Amino acid sequence: MAEESCCENGGASSFNDGSHCISKTVDNGGVESKRFYLARTTVFEMLRDRGYEVSDAELSLSLSEFRSVFGEKPELERLRICVSLRSDPDKKVLVVFMGSEPITVKSIRTIHSEISSRVGLHGLILVLQSKMNHFSQKELTTFALKVETFPIGDLLVSITKHSGQPKIEILTKEEKEKLLSKHGLEDKQLPYLQEKDSFARYYGLKKRQVVRITYSKEPVGSFVTYRCIM
Repeated sequence: MAEESCCENGGASSFNDGSHCISKTVDNGGVESKRFYLARTTVFEMLRDRGYEVSDAELSLSLSEFRSVFGEKPELERLRICVSLRSDPDKKVLVVFMGSEPITVKSIRTIHSEISSRVGLHGLILVLQSKMNHFSQKELTTFALKVETFPIGDLLVSITKHSGQPKIEILTKEEKEKLLSKHGLEDKQLPYLQEKDSFARYYGLKKRQVVRITYSKEPVGSFVTYRCIM
């Protein structure tokens, strides 16, 4: 299990008989399991796009296969994901699916206690089924690692699958410096995106990072622009 080993992707099936594309479009089961399936699949896609180690088996898992592993009412503990960064396997991110009950300071502190001894954990993503009040949000600032929250409804469809979605590439520190030097600019002089922008949230971007955005449109062709996160 991913949550148990914190280096593999939780109890997902690895079999693929080639019928997953069809089975993903046919649904004879419950709504709850489908919501978790869609959200969990989007999270895996998001983590791979961020540079984490995600297997093809996780991304090709069909809805029926998901239900055979997790059931119609999945246990939240089993849905947890923990994967390592490809460029630095010692750095891991943990994804926790929260319950439908109100999220309290106590529940946040429980998670804090659970992960405090995790070695190499540098990021935490909470998938929310209910709203988080001000006090619970403030409690997240006590964590020694970056914590992100996503309402489950925002993960039912990946933004990368939207029509006309441009290609997003995150520049390395060296690539950013080369770009700015070439054009005699400072990063604050580039067009910007805010951290709360959907693209920035999806890719987990931080302030001062620069992204290359490639648009492909007919009949005008492709063009490239750069944005700095502010």
